[in-house]
Amino acid sequence: MPTPLRTLPLLLLLLSTPLTADDRPNVLLILADDIGYEALGCYGGLDFQTPRLDAMAAEGLRFSRAYASPVCTPTRVSLHTSLYTTRHQHTIVLPVHRGTKKTVDFQAMPTFAQSIRSTGYATSVTGKWQLATLEYWPDHIRDAGFDSWCVWQIWLQGKKTLRHWNPTLNQDGRVRDDIADRFGPDVLVDYVIDQMRDAQAKEQPFLIVHNEMLPHDPIIATPEDRRLGRPAKLDHMIHYMDHLVGRLLDAVDSMGLRDNTYVLFMGDNGTHEEDFPNPRASEPGQRRHTRHTRAGNVDGGKFKLGDTGTHVPLIVWGPPSVPAGQVCDDLVDVVDLFPTFCELTGTSIPEGLSIDGHSIAAQIHGQPGPTRPWTHQGIGKEENLFDGSWRLFRQSDALKDARSLPAEPDADNQDPQAAAARDRLETIFQSLTP
Repeated sequence: MPTPLRTLPLLLLLLSTPLTADDRPNVLLILADDIGYEALGCYGGLDFQTPRLDAMAAEGLRFSRAYASPVCTPTRVSLHTSLYTTRHQHTIVLPVHRGTKKTVDFQAMPTFAQSIRSTGYATSVTGKWQLATLEYWPDHIRDAGFDSWCVWQIWLQGKKTLRHWNPTLNQDGRVRDDIADRFGPDVLVDYVIDQMRDAQAKEQPFLIVHNEMLPHDPIIATPEDRRLGRPAKLDHMIHYMDHLVGRLLDAVDSMGLRDNTYVLFMGDNGTHEEDFPNPRASEPGQRRHTRHTRAGNVDGGKFKLGDTGTHVPLIVWGPPSVPAGQVCDDLVDVVDLFPTFCELTGTSIPEGLSIDGHSIAAQIHGQPGPTRPWTHQGIGKEENLFDGSWRLFRQSDALKDARSLPAEPDADNQDPQAAAARDRLETIFQSLTP
């Protein structure tokens, strides 16, 4: 297991003098809900239209091998704490939709937002906060490191609420009563833009985690669907999400913030395959929910602890130091964003805090940086390690041959390379303890 790393120097990419409050960069993370890599055209996807994300990749840096857990809560806790699921132990969806009183303890497991806020950044968060029931834990978001928020309050007065049309959004502790006729994802983008403008007016750097609520089901009509009078489809939800990403990029540009703002787009887990009816399902080799890429067919997705459920898009866009149109093939785990954000903002990670990620700030600037030999994902009682060629499952002891993705068949036990991979990954598992 790699030794957890602390804040690293930005190599020769940034000025050698310390960052000051006036020149510290902004960070905007757009975390989309239920979208695997194969849904984007820039990753070879053939089923969906994502022109703004494709342009974002052409103008920025695309990470080809980024991984997260196959469902939201495990991924989001790993994101905020830089801990593998085997350490933070939130391996299933926290049932906020049923009003649970359980919560993610961000005092016991510190977050990157807590550290970055302490240096003077304006911190805010949006969208799905499925990490505590706000009726029972009204200060949970502030305690996690965010001074302002506009999030979907999933549970209110004994009932699950809506996120799309007639949304229930909690803004800074108050449920908004002025958005009944609006589309929730539109409201969130307006909020993000307002937060950027406010920070700019105050000459304060910002950190914003925008938890985009699309394209998670239910499959609903977007504003564009209503305007055109067409039926709701996953394709249309993904296209509208792409449009909203474009709105944010345009806002960063129009405010003159691009040269000092890192914008990252990432998925929290794979696409929910059941939401996509394959129009070619009757053809040989096709299944009901098969998605298609230039590299081959993708079968599976969310909830699946394999490539289809864990392989997500990760695109970085912004300052001139981010190389335009390049692709980085280094393995990236969602736990790596914590130290990356700290390094980009010149924030020290608290002394003695043990994390599992390492910074990819060097790679973001087109330079060689520390690489990880494997990624770790988990759901329920199962975990896996993926080294880029082989995937080993801890509980079932199954080994998958991932050398020709998206195909991921069972490994041939007679293959010496498979045997060596099993031994290597089993040794790593032995070192991974809670």
